[in-house]
Amino acid sequence: MFISFEGIDGSGKSTQLTMLREWFESRGSGVTVIREPGATLLSESIREILLSTKQSITPTAELLLFSAARTQLVEKVIEPALESGSIILCDRYVDSTTAYQGYGRGLDLTAVQAINSIATRGVMPGLTFFIDVRYEQAQQRMQFSEGGGEPDRMERAGREFFNRVRDGYLAISQQDVKRFVVIDGYRDRASIHFDIISEVERRLHTVSS
Repeated sequence: MFISFEGIDGSGKSTQLTMLREWFESRGSGVTVIREPGATLLSESIREILLSTKQSITPTAELLLFSAARTQLVEKVIEPALESGSIILCDRYVDSTTAYQGYGRGLDLTAVQAINSIATRGVMPGLTFFIDVRYEQAQQRMQFSEGGGEPDRMERAGREFFNRVRDGYLAISQQDVKRFVVIDGYRDRASIHFDIISEVERRLHTVSS
């Protein structure tokens, strides 16, 4: 089972991924947890470049860097994990590129989709949770959780950018309703976790029946 978590920065997706990992582990399930970009030496190195505030990166270069990190992740981590039967929980995946670089940066969506297809090698999650919150709430959560630390290059993009990204996620969710589950992120963590567990159990029951 391959599950991804999506949302704008500060949405709480990483917290929910951790809670789901703990739920699976409490049931004795093997879980592989990965983040995008990251989880391989090359991908983590690219992550440092992408999030650094020390340099400017054009939207197209940004797209290609994210995609390079992703294809390394797919070939070195995701495909082997799927072959071994591990449950995969991914903090961001290809939908982030469509939302951030396509809708957020304004790159041509057809070109973005073509590059996404190459980078993923056709490997897609069976279930994607989009934790939906508005920019203002996400900013409040980040300031609270990080003690007002310095934002990285992506987090500095601003209100209008993140509004476009959120709109992009909502558009993607409407295009792939079987895979995408939109979660109201304004509620408390326990309520969100309950909804996620309920959907996971439903999917698992469907697969086993």
